[in-house]
Amino acid sequence: MSALPKVFIARPPEGDALDRLRPYAEVVVWGEDRPASREELIAHAHDAVGVLTSVADRIDEAVLDACPNLRVVSNMAVGYDNFDVARLTQRGIAAGNTPGVLTDATADIAMALILASTRRIVEGHNALLAGEWTSWNASFMLGFEISGATLGLIGTGRIGLAVARRAQAFSMRVLATSRTRRAEPGIEYVELDQLLSESDVVSVHVALNEQTRGMVGEREIGLMKPTSFLVNTARGAIVDQRALATALNRGAIAGAGIDVYCEEPVALDDPIVQAPNVVLLPHIGSATTKTRRAMADLAVDNLIAGLAGRPLVHCINPEVYNQR
Repeated sequence: MSALPKVFIARPPEGDALDRLRPYAEVVVWGEDRPASREELIAHAHDAVGVLTSVADRIDEAVLDACPNLRVVSNMAVGYDNFDVARLTQRGIAAGNTPGVLTDATADIAMALILASTRRIVEGHNALLAGEWTSWNASFMLGFEISGATLGLIGTGRIGLAVARRAQAFSMRVLATSRTRRAEPGIEYVELDQLLSESDVVSVHVALNEQTRGMVGEREIGLMKPTSFLVNTARGAIVDQRALATALNRGAIAGAGIDVYCEEPVALDDPIVQAPNVVLLPHIGSATTKTRRAMADLAVDNLIAGLAGRPLVHCINPEVYNQR
């Protein structure tokens, strides 16, 4: 039997990061191309000291009750709404995440969705393949030009600010609303209602928590201009997905670009999938080889530190160290 502490890898990371972990732990890797169910996660992690998770792996009180040896959990994501942070802290379990390394990749996807939705990129691709392009026509596939338009950012963390800088390269006016207003050249902070009513494109960049869950709902979408677009690369539950689908079907807004959903993977019969004028991506905001490897390295660094009893490189609940 191994004398090393056991670590369960609920989602195998990209690259060779696990090779650096093996000298410190008995590494057990989930071997299927789907998330482990709650029962499967518990079965593999019940005697583990550490767990590496993705956003699909819920670490809540029931899991913690079944895994009494846990000392560290490391989320391979910047968001951590899949963690019950209060319970983790209460039990003295350090929790880590991977901020910073995925900023540019996610900002690029947000900008790609802005361009794809406003300039009808996917619709144009499909029209060409369907033989609908028969000649140059002055009124064919007219889109919305973002140069000089107004972008509204809901949230100005690392990713929101990176999107702002990209938008400024397109000569966009940038409005923002944020709990913490970070000084940044070219950004005008306003209240949410003003942002929604004045923006041509609204892009969501806040973390999911009890304050932000459903914050862009029917009322908020109703404040947007009928010519405007909504982009979400943060978390699906921040936007009322059904209200968004209804608005798209009614033509209350012009379009949307979505990378995240209330339930993932999104069901093919979900109203948002059936809605018109929406560009849908399969949660690939951080999906570049460079970024996913950096996320894996940071997630493993958090685990190695936690196993050694040291502060994590990026700790969600640093107050846990005050309890030791």
